[in-house]
Amino acid sequence: MFKKSFLKQLASKEKVSLNHLQTQLKKGFVVIPHNNTKELANPCAIGQGLKVKINTNFGLSTKTDSEKTEIKKMLCAIDNGADTVMDLSVSQKLAKFRKQALKKSSVPLGTVPIYEAALEVERRKRSLESITFNDIYDVLLKQAKEGVDFFTIHAGILKSTLLKIRRKKRLGGIVSRGGAILSRWMFVNKKENLLYDNFDTILDLAKKYNVTMSLGDALRPGAIADSTDDLQISELKVLGQLVKRCRKKGVQAMVEGPGHIRIDEIPMNMKLEKKICHDAPFYVLGPLPTDIAAGYDHITSAIGGAIGAYFGADFLCVVTPAEHLRHPSLEDIKEGTIASKIAAHCVNLIRFKDEWSRDYELSKHRARRTWNKIFPLAIDEAKAKAYRNYTNTSDDVCSMCENFCSLKMIDDCNLLH
Repeated sequence: MFKKSFLKQLASKEKVSLNHLQTQLKKGFVVIPHNNTKELANPCAIGQGLKVKINTNFGLSTKTDSEKTEIKKMLCAIDNGADTVMDLSVSQKLAKFRKQALKKSSVPLGTVPIYEAALEVERRKRSLESITFNDIYDVLLKQAKEGVDFFTIHAGILKSTLLKIRRKKRLGGIVSRGGAILSRWMFVNKKENLLYDNFDTILDLAKKYNVTMSLGDALRPGAIADSTDDLQISELKVLGQLVKRCRKKGVQAMVEGPGHIRIDEIPMNMKLEKKICHDAPFYVLGPLPTDIAAGYDHITSAIGGAIGAYFGADFLCVVTPAEHLRHPSLEDIKEGTIASKIAAHCVNLIRFKDEWSRDYELSKHRARRTWNKIFPLAIDEAKAKAYRNYTNTSDDVCSMCENFCSLKMIDDCNLLH
């Protein structure tokens, strides 16, 4: 699947042995999203025993369709540490825009193909319920040929689940766009999920182009009241079966996860996914442990993400301050990406020496108040510099304590020397 020289470089980047990477990849415990039609300047591996990775979503909305602005957001995310990006565009300009994004992205890029299929049906003046598998396959083939590295495929929500959904009357309903499209299609047509029914055909295509399957969680809880409910778990069981089918076909697979989850249930959710889905890499959308942080969901997500990563999540999806409120701005993308990167780093630094050394060096320079050596080590160098330069104060201390700086007082009396 991958050349040894490529894996050797990636293992070196991950600070693991080549044997570890090869073994985990073979077992399906690690995935490397990398379409075989192209080269990537900055590929990554995701999964067990590796550094926690983060993904940032971007894309054209139905109201906001500035291609230039969205490309800036994508590049901003990459510049601030995103290991992968996903184009979630829902605009008629989607196809043209994706080609630009693929050309400019140095990291793996993913999509949700059902969005483009729905848009194409809409363009032809057809209803969502009229989507056929041929409509979807045409999109899958086009995107694979263009170089998309991973697909979100919502094949785990089944016709039988719709009865549970109506009976359950979930507080948060279905918050997945792909899940909603497919639920509506199944309900109106009285047929099984066409992605599930044609899953082997999708896998044949994915294998040909080495597209990684990101098995979507159409029934992720969108409210704390729905945390770890039977709908979420029933879908997770189907995703576990799909992981086995992917591996049997030689297709890389990871599993998407919750969602809004109570903080005390996050560890259990991570362990459940690993058990039910055969240790497939876990890609969590947050998780968000509270519903009341509108405007601050990047912080909520970072809290849940750090806990999730510590207990086994491999891949964190960035949540911005704009979550549930609006299409994110450039600044929202930056803040969300950095918050998620902090969550990942909190876990990485206790597992990898090179991550720990950065904290050690920054702390050393902070104790010595050598400010210019602190800034390059900060996760946001520009912001750290701006805060430092906001007030006029001595080069030796900050404006908070000034003459009462604890570090300076100890230094001046040589207590530690």
